[in-house]
Amino acid sequence: MVSLSNHERTPQRLPFDKLRANGILEMTEQTLRQDLLQTSRRMVELGLNRGTAGNASVRCGGDILITPSALPVAEMTEQDMVLLDADGKLLQGRKPSSEWRFHRDIFQARPEIGAVLHMHSTFATTIACLRRDVPAVHYHIAIAGGDTIRCTPYSVFGEQNLSDLALEALHGRKACLLGNHGMIALGKDLAEALSVALEVEYLCEIYWRTLQAGEPHILTAQQMHEVQEKFVGYKKRS
Repeated sequence: MVSLSNHERTPQRLPFDKLRANGILEMTEQTLRQDLLQTSRRMVELGLNRGTAGNASVRCGGDILITPSALPVAEMTEQDMVLLDADGKLLQGRKPSSEWRFHRDIFQARPEIGAVLHMHSTFATTIACLRRDVPAVHYHIAIAGGDTIRCTPYSVFGEQNLSDLALEALHGRKACLLGNHGMIALGKDLAEALSVALEVEYLCEIYWRTLQAGEPHILTAQQMHEVQEKFVGYKKRS
């Protein structure tokens, strides 16, 4: 895994023009609050989270909107979403998710990312408990940005070390597994991040099922390179 420099981890407020240049649309804070709540509900409806597990965040100008700590999604309202500045300092609302550090650090290290989702979904967490990277068992793994989905070592939730490990595993990727913990999925917006999360959960299920039947055949680096080139072509035509 590639370590990020201290400079890349230094929190700083991103200007609006840089966000626009990376395809991240400006939206009103109220709209973002609504979208963050709806995405959190969808994660529960889709079985990606349950109870108070997991969290989500979205860029709000140069700040961060994040789900609150220890509040079941069923009880959340738009006004419960917490506003942090780029340093992770509380601007408005209740206590933020205990995982706010990796949300902050991902936004600072990845200016093209506009939303971060964290889930304890069944199959992603199963593979994370095996502490295995997900190999190229299916070509759709390229949706996550490479030819593997990396898994971090275990680290206590809510600590800076977990954020550091997540940043390394996410280098060049839109998703990673957190050892004995769960999954992180990224996107330019909440819709894309949720789409990535669903795909990763599916890929983890496929990997788990193939392991039950035997040893899966893994696509080669050349085969995955061809897939990634095709994906780039599809994006240009869309």
